[in-house]
Amino acid sequence: MTHHNDNQDNDNQAAGWYDRKAAQASQYFELLSASVHRQDYAEHLMEDVKAWKQQHHRPLLSRLLQVRKEPRPAENFTYLKYLQYNGRLNDYLSRSITYIYMRDLGASPENPAIQQRIQNLTVKIEHLLEQHVNSNHEAANGNLFSFKDLYRWGQKEQIEPVIIWLIEKLRQVRDHIPEGIHKEHAQRKLIKLIAGVVMHALEELGEDVSAEERSRRLGEAIKLGYSYGLTYPFIDDLLDSDVLSPEDNLQYAQMIRHALVTGIVPEPGDWARQHEQLAAFIYRELKSAFEYIQSIQRDETRGAFFEQTYVFFHAQEIDRIKRLDYAAYSNEELYIPIILKSAASRTIVRSVLAAEASADYEERTFYFGIYNQLSDDFADLYEDLEHQSVTPYTYYLTHRENRPDLINPFELYWAVVHYLIHHLYQGHKQVQEAILSRAISSLHRCRSRLGYDKYKFLMKELEPSHTPFAVLLQQLVRNSNPVQFFDKLLRDQLISSLRSQEEEKAQFRQTMENARQVIQASLPVTLPQEDQAFTADIIAAANYSLQGESKLLRPVIAYVMGVLEYGFAETDLLPLLRSLEYMHTASLIFDDLPSQDNAATRRGRPTLHEVYDSASAELAGVYLIQKAMQEQASLTSFDPSRVQSLIKYSAERAGDMCAGQMKDLSTRGQTLTLEELNAICYYKTGIAFEAALVMPAILAGTPPDVIDSIKKFAYHAGIAFQIQDDVLDTEGHAQTLGKDTQMDRQNGNSTFVTILGVEGARQAMWDHYCSAMEAVEKLKLKTAFFQHFLDYIIHRSH
Repeated sequence: MTHHNDNQDNDNQAAGWYDRKAAQASQYFELLSASVHRQDYAEHLMEDVKAWKQQHHRPLLSRLLQVRKEPRPAENFTYLKYLQYNGRLNDYLSRSITYIYMRDLGASPENPAIQQRIQNLTVKIEHLLEQHVNSNHEAANGNLFSFKDLYRWGQKEQIEPVIIWLIEKLRQVRDHIPEGIHKEHAQRKLIKLIAGVVMHALEELGEDVSAEERSRRLGEAIKLGYSYGLTYPFIDDLLDSDVLSPEDNLQYAQMIRHALVTGIVPEPGDWARQHEQLAAFIYRELKSAFEYIQSIQRDETRGAFFEQTYVFFHAQEIDRIKRLDYAAYSNEELYIPIILKSAASRTIVRSVLAAEASADYEERTFYFGIYNQLSDDFADLYEDLEHQSVTPYTYYLTHRENRPDLINPFELYWAVVHYLIHHLYQGHKQVQEAILSRAISSLHRCRSRLGYDKYKFLMKELEPSHTPFAVLLQQLVRNSNPVQFFDKLLRDQLISSLRSQEEEKAQFRQTMENARQVIQASLPVTLPQEDQAFTADIIAAANYSLQGESKLLRPVIAYVMGVLEYGFAETDLLPLLRSLEYMHTASLIFDDLPSQDNAATRRGRPTLHEVYDSASAELAGVYLIQKAMQEQASLTSFDPSRVQSLIKYSAERAGDMCAGQMKDLSTRGQTLTLEELNAICYYKTGIAFEAALVMPAILAGTPPDVIDSIKKFAYHAGIAFQIQDDVLDTEGHAQTLGKDTQMDRQNGNSTFVTILGVEGARQAMWDHYCSAMEAVEKLKLKTAFFQHFLDYIIHRSH
């Protein structure tokens, strides 16, 4: 009975939370709807819009000339460079940052301190962008950010472990977003929420905070942002989709409600078989996220956190069960949940930080939310209609003929604009400029997206009752250029980047597999026509090692460099590809010998000396090196002088590898410095990567300065590869790796893990990853293969 009473008390408390906020939302909605009925919003906005028109109206010829010469915002670097050249970058950023401060931080530009922070941030971002767009190392329209940039920022803020954690979490989320959910948009929303929480944390940091405290709070904010952000792909998007069965969907929603009402995460329950793996991942991540947020809460903030999250979830659930074919929803039923969820989604950001929220912040956030929601619903109108989703726009367009009482959401949107400008922000000019620019630009974007005819039809359906205002709006759309915002550019660029990364990643995997198949088929050494009986044993031993489960990384990257970058014919390059794998396999045979590593397993099966004997293994290794030289001498389709240079380079590098291995053997049992280990690693591993890239470049007659950049990339990529090998040797499983683990520890070898620890080794790996990525950017290669190759190196599990 006590348990039942507790549940009832929790449910009553949650209902009280929602009812209080719904009453506040109802009052706001009454103000807005009254303004629509009186049409006074339009009368007041007419003057604002006319003033805006004076600043942004362009004669036809001027507009045509500007459109011809002005790059599209989608052309990121070109557009930003255009703004910089024309002296407009500062205004562009100031307008954008002002809007972000209002929308995401609940701040008022009327406040002199806020104005100063906006100005300081504008100057800082302007400086960073000018450095970025003027850099000779970026493609004309490359990414404005990347994991490399994120990690470099983490180094500056001394939060490298948290950044490594975050990157791995983002990768896991990406891999677990199911079919039926828009992957790029789900990732974008998660990243946006992380950024939002970090922005709030930065605003909370004072000037006198210590570097140590700043790092702690930023790291905490990133983890909190991820914890809150998970709710978008794995609660909102998942429940909105058809991924789960109706039974699983209901069970999942009840679990979430239980956690928000009681503060306790229930057991996961049973799921349909096809969703078991997905459910296990989501349950583990969300449970950990929920408990982490709870651990940060203070007694005085815990109640606000649970209230806001419950109101947000309940409002979403109310909207989620609505049906577009149901004709009797009232205006209040359509708008109040939207007011609540749009406001709560932002107030939660501060509550997860356990930060105090002033009454002014709460007010501004509450009234601003519906502006964004109605703007988003307008942008998604046709997509929502296609999915039969209920929004004020879809419902109005579906039922307006039989429901004259329905409020036109387009009119209500402008009533909100009026309320924000004249009541919430007291007519502040900077606010007026930002909000009107945003609102009118959304019409520009809509017309561009739909096309003139479809846009004209839509505007006719949504035309405000105040005819002069409706006419003025459309005149502005025709006679002004869109006012651009930096956050829109970032959003569009992020979506484009996530989409292209998925496409490039698929292309990377396909290229790897295609190259592997070509190389693998050509590797086996064939018996000569003469003396077959005499050479059969050594060839069999060599082929045994060649036929193991090899990744063939070195010949694969040489294939990409030669075939895809330099345009060599596949068949012409095959001798070089074989030679690289022959030399690499020979080095592994020697490494595994009892006199060196004494390894029993390689490439998923017994090592060569275990199957034959040490003497046979040594001879097979020597034989493969001679075969490699023979293959290189067979590159008859290339300039003979370049082939000669290649063979000379190959012999020198093979000697260096032997020196590196000998140094490794002679220092066993000794504690090496990081510099000594880097040198050994380069000679043992990095040189092989370098050779695979430099040899095709030699054949192509590549200039020395470009080859120097290739060597820099290979140096850092090789060390990153070795560090991941050391981490896997410490944490991995022999069955997954295809070789014995803990061999370095058993042999007394110094490794990156023994010197730096696992966490320190990962940080060093990411530093080399960034350096390698910076080097490959300078090369300006035709494909993104090597960027994804670096990602493969640090994320591989074997």
